[in-house]
Amino acid sequence: MVVTQTALWVVVMLVVVAFLFDFMNGFHDAANSIATVVSTGVLKPTQAVVFAAFFNVVAVFMFHLSVAATVGKGIVEPGIVDTHVVFGALAGAITWNVITWWYGIPSSSSHALIGGICGAVIAKTGAHALIAAGIWKTVIFIFVSPLMGFVLGSFMMAVVSNIFRSTRPSRVDKWFRRLQLLSAGAYSLGHGGNDSQKTIGIIWMLLIATGHVAVGAGTPPTWVIAGCYTAMGLGTMFGGWRIVKTMGQRITKLKPVGGFCAETGGAMTLFIATGLGIPVSTTHTITGAIVGVGSTQRMSAVRWGVAGNIIWAWIFTIPASAFVAAIAYWVSLQMF
Repeated sequence: MVVTQTALWVVVMLVVVAFLFDFMNGFHDAANSIATVVSTGVLKPTQAVVFAAFFNVVAVFMFHLSVAATVGKGIVEPGIVDTHVVFGALAGAITWNVITWWYGIPSSSSHALIGGICGAVIAKTGAHALIAAGIWKTVIFIFVSPLMGFVLGSFMMAVVSNIFRSTRPSRVDKWFRRLQLLSAGAYSLGHGGNDSQKTIGIIWMLLIATGHVAVGAGTPPTWVIAGCYTAMGLGTMFGGWRIVKTMGQRITKLKPVGGFCAETGGAMTLFIATGLGIPVSTTHTITGAIVGVGSTQRMSAVRWGVAGNIIWAWIFTIPASAFVAAIAYWVSLQMF
């Protein structure tokens, strides 16, 4: 495929927009990594975002690019993607991220991106161009990842409570203030490993569609991988402070032992999903884990009204971002 100068300019612009989305992903989802460790008082906010950002970037050495392959090659049939589709997908995802960040709603950047891809593709050719297996795998894990987080978080809390039932609360608090650093680091690894790869996937999709990378290439260019992990880490450093309060205190009150169990349960879920190449929501995962920890104390410890509002945001994420993406696709046809 011959790439014209105009097409090259458009590709560069879209890569920059994709990096911006990745930065916003880290910014928007910073609360997922730091809310528990900040709310329990283990780290100050500025310490927490640097801590989380470091592990977001280090994740590049920990995980294979399975999620990137799913997004880049497993969502849309080959030959359908073009610059207009990618623009629409990114516009839909970024718009939904901004809206939910502004209102302090913990929504999923991951599903916003998937919804954006679907909306732009449907606007171009219809739903038949989507790969059902990749879409259903992602949709199913909208429910599976928070459920896994809930089960693993509550299981960890039950086990820890049983082991330390005879230990003085002050001693337990002291130990888990230290252990929570490990769990927060593990969760940030999982966050970086799963979320950074989604942007790698869409840039990979763009480069294949425009002829800059061969269709059969086993991995995307190194600069794409390094750029996406770095953008995610920088976004996390700036932090989504509007969402921290919702995640860390409004759902349920957390102590260091609860924060440790929630982060550990969430990290286990993310590690499993990333290993299977499934793009999941870190927001869904940690919310499920926090609710699971809170429910082991007593059901009334969870503010179910807040949790319900979050679930409604999850439900609307894919269709809302898909709708905006479809409009953006048609607008882009007039732009370039």
